[in-house]
Amino acid sequence: MSEEDPLPAADEDSEEVVARGHNRQPIVSVLGHVDHGKTSLLDMVRSIGSQRQASVMDREAGGITQHIGATEVPADVLNETCAAMMGGKQFKSPGLLFIDTPGHHSFASLRNRGGSVADIAVLVIDIMEGLQPQTVESLNILKETRTPFVIAGNKVDRLHGWRCERGRSFVESFREQREDVRALFEDRYWKIIGQFSEHGFNLERYDRIRDFRQNVALVPMSAKHGEGLQDLLAVTVGLAERFLEDRLTDTLGSAQGTVLEMRDEVGMGKTVDVILYRGELKVGDTVMLAGQDGPFTTHIKGLKRPQGMAEMRDAGKRWVNFTNVEAACGVKVVAPNLEQTIAGTTLHLANTPEEAAAAEESIREEWRDIFNSMPVMCSSCNEIFARSAFLQHTAQGACRGAEEDRNGVVIKADTVGGLEALAFELHQRNIPVRQATVGPVNKKDLLMASTATDPLQKVILGFSTKAITTDVAERLDDDDAEVKFISGPIIYHIMDAFEAWQEETKAAIEEEQRESLVYPGRVLYLKDHTFRAKGPAIVGMRVLGGRVHVGQRLMKLDGTPVGQIKSLRTRASEDVKEAMQGDEVAVAVQGPTVGRHIEELDEFYVDVPERHVKRLRKLDLSPIEEEILDDIVALHRKENHFWGR
Repeated sequence: MSEEDPLPAADEDSEEVVARGHNRQPIVSVLGHVDHGKTSLLDMVRSIGSQRQASVMDREAGGITQHIGATEVPADVLNETCAAMMGGKQFKSPGLLFIDTPGHHSFASLRNRGGSVADIAVLVIDIMEGLQPQTVESLNILKETRTPFVIAGNKVDRLHGWRCERGRSFVESFREQREDVRALFEDRYWKIIGQFSEHGFNLERYDRIRDFRQNVALVPMSAKHGEGLQDLLAVTVGLAERFLEDRLTDTLGSAQGTVLEMRDEVGMGKTVDVILYRGELKVGDTVMLAGQDGPFTTHIKGLKRPQGMAEMRDAGKRWVNFTNVEAACGVKVVAPNLEQTIAGTTLHLANTPEEAAAAEESIREEWRDIFNSMPVMCSSCNEIFARSAFLQHTAQGACRGAEEDRNGVVIKADTVGGLEALAFELHQRNIPVRQATVGPVNKKDLLMASTATDPLQKVILGFSTKAITTDVAERLDDDDAEVKFISGPIIYHIMDAFEAWQEETKAAIEEEQRESLVYPGRVLYLKDHTFRAKGPAIVGMRVLGGRVHVGQRLMKLDGTPVGQIKSLRTRASEDVKEAMQGDEVAVAVQGPTVGRHIEELDEFYVDVPERHVKRLRKLDLSPIEEEILDDIVALHRKENHFWGR
């Protein structure tokens, strides 16, 4: 293939294609490192349509794509945009269907689902930054799923001196750049080639490739300005049409599609967004889906697709009704009883008994796979397992297991991928997961979380999900709720809120323990500060170190018991529960008589119970508290060598 004819041409003979089924549009998954321009690229793709919509990035939570979305680009828009690249040829495909996949590294599992649905992928990289950790993860996913891909070398406009022109091809743009700017590009280009080579990929600029089976195509571009966009679209469609003909014509048979997510739409009720990759769906069809308890059937009341170039999540009221849709397309399905649908699973046509039987068998197998892949962390070895592997792990007797220990948090999400992503973040922080399920929070989740043995794990973390009923919501929102519920649409925020709650809870627990623990203290009976000699004795004392608390017992420096503190009062005649180092207070001590048992200028220790010593050793005592505790322990060990050990 010469530089004059850089694109992989499609075969002209279409008779065999007709025999196998009509040509469907290729499904393109967009992957890449966060902030490298994936969503900007799709915004630019949408902007070439006649009905430009507002930026999806502006409406996504936190500016990061959190769920897989879909955008369709019809053939006439493709042919018009790529006319200069195609030299008068027309694409055979009826268009392109883009899937926008999450960019954060914790969404590796969800990107994998996106990759498995896709026929071909576009991996977006920042040409100035090259391969990043999430780029490598994406490469591994594409390798595992054997998905062919094209590299979009984005942000060429960041090269010093590069001049962009909207809609211009990269080849034309490169010829127009200054020599020093082209040299800067070549420097970045060869560094990226080296990085890909380290991971086993032969990367080459698309217009220099002679064999697209041996090389991965790099298309330099600027998603911000649209330069090189026509090159990317032409290469993507050309590769799909040339090398994926069997997949693109495998459209006959019972309809199948991947459920992207379940949504509650105003005026429609519960709906599911579906990528239909095989067959045809019609209003009135019976379909079978995977629910929380296994397969269930429902009937289609409506099929809707976004108007013009709108993105499925961003269509608002711009929906067009269809009586039927054919693969491949993104479609919103309106049907009864969709509440329990598990996102990431397959929708099957089930009009006939034969279709229903085949669909049920397929969904049950898929449902078992999902259940068995739910993440669980073993509390004993702190490793995370798929549920099936976890059960085998605990059965071997090596560990007691997280469920037996009642250790770990409860996590919920609206999609399987979201659940796995949340579990991944917890695993990174060594936080065990006791239960992980898809769907809204229910009473079983509340019960499970409330029985956690660790108070710092009496929590339910929800990713894009909420309570299933008003009753559950009220129990979660109660000020005295036994279980903490933290939820949101951004995993970073959930984890930040969880860590902040753990810190607050830990501090509160420690404060509570401090109140119940007897802390070490040393006090001085002040001269001329005897207010009552007995019943109880009331004398003025200064706290020399540590603290004293109402209810604690005092002893002399030789270990002789003195009596119990009944009250503490400041110089301002205020009753207090505790006095700290440096405080001077009137102390009422039940037991001793002044002049017989105690004298002015005597010093006393707080008598720390033996069972408190180990707990005190684990706390952050002040140096003087540690010194006083050592003195008290040494005093007791004169009588009992093992005291406090």
